[in-house]
Amino acid sequence: MTLILSAIVIVYLFTICFLIYGFTKVNTVDYIGLKPINKFSIIVPFRNEAENLPILLDSLSKLNYPMELFEVILVDDFSQEEFKVQSLKFKVSVIKNIRVSNSPKKDAIVTAMQIVKTDWIITTDADCQVNKNWLLTLDNYIQLHNTSMIAGAVTYDCKSSFLHHFQQLDLASLQGATIGSFGLRKGFMCNGANFAYTKSLFLSLNGFEGNNKITSGDDVFLLQKAISRFPEKVHYLKSENTIVTTKPLNDWKSLFYQRVRWASKTSSYESSFGKALGLVVFGGNLSLILAVFLWIAGYVTLHNVFFLWLSKFVIDTILIQKSHLFLTKKRMRYLIMSSFFYPFFSVSVALYSLFGKYEWKGRRF
Repeated sequence: MTLILSAIVIVYLFTICFLIYGFTKVNTVDYIGLKPINKFSIIVPFRNEAENLPILLDSLSKLNYPMELFEVILVDDFSQEEFKVQSLKFKVSVIKNIRVSNSPKKDAIVTAMQIVKTDWIITTDADCQVNKNWLLTLDNYIQLHNTSMIAGAVTYDCKSSFLHHFQQLDLASLQGATIGSFGLRKGFMCNGANFAYTKSLFLSLNGFEGNNKITSGDDVFLLQKAISRFPEKVHYLKSENTIVTTKPLNDWKSLFYQRVRWASKTSSYESSFGKALGLVVFGGNLSLILAVFLWIAGYVTLHNVFFLWLSKFVIDTILIQKSHLFLTKKRMRYLIMSSFFYPFFSVSVALYSLFGKYEWKGRRF
């Protein structure tokens, strides 16, 4: 039994080593020396976000970018109260979501597409804030590269609690895997809070056709469709100027349901690399849990259990630290505690996502 668990963990260790290598292969780009020329439509699906939207719009008003070259389309997904936009220097439209599928967010993006007149589209979330050079860096990158889709980074604005820093470390690992996979030319994941693509590409891919029965995945499935057809057109922009900051969740139940929502789409990935990575990560975490129970039952020695946990902790820390240093200047906190807790949390999320229901934006799925 020890040999089997060790073999699974060794596969996990080598996989994370490859992701670390891939992470280092993606160069950081922060060039903003060209005159801006591209027009952008920023699509923001929202539901009951009256508290967060003014903060997002305020950060957009501070963009170092000509106001006439971008517009914001807010898509209201049946909020309980109507959101009214105050006077701003850039164009803001508020439209009602037209529901036709099982995914409110995908429907919101398709609804917004009906009024989009620019070729470049960016999606973000209502609880986000953007860097002042966000659009300028995107514009300069587009001018210098032949691309039709750009994935970007997302980080959390954390307070001091363990819950918040656990989410930050978890997100750092996900962002590290995302960047690492692009460095290996195996990109399979992105975040819809910082995702840009052309309308012409969206239409050529038939939008979300084929996966609109799945509640989440407005970002990942579109990315994987684009990579399968136009791999050279899909890029990751690793730039501190384009990191979008969002809010962590404030209770464990919401966090669990959010991660279940994210995990539930893994089995529907087009990317075989993404599916394989999901299995390897699940296997690595499950092996550590099984090792603990087998030690309690007397089948595995404490020395072997310690070695397995330590090996995974060391390799995870390398990837997380690289990603964390890119995402935020704040120091990592609760790393050891999170590393002990994460395998139990991750395996619970994965198993529950296979058959359980979850809540999102006041709805059950």
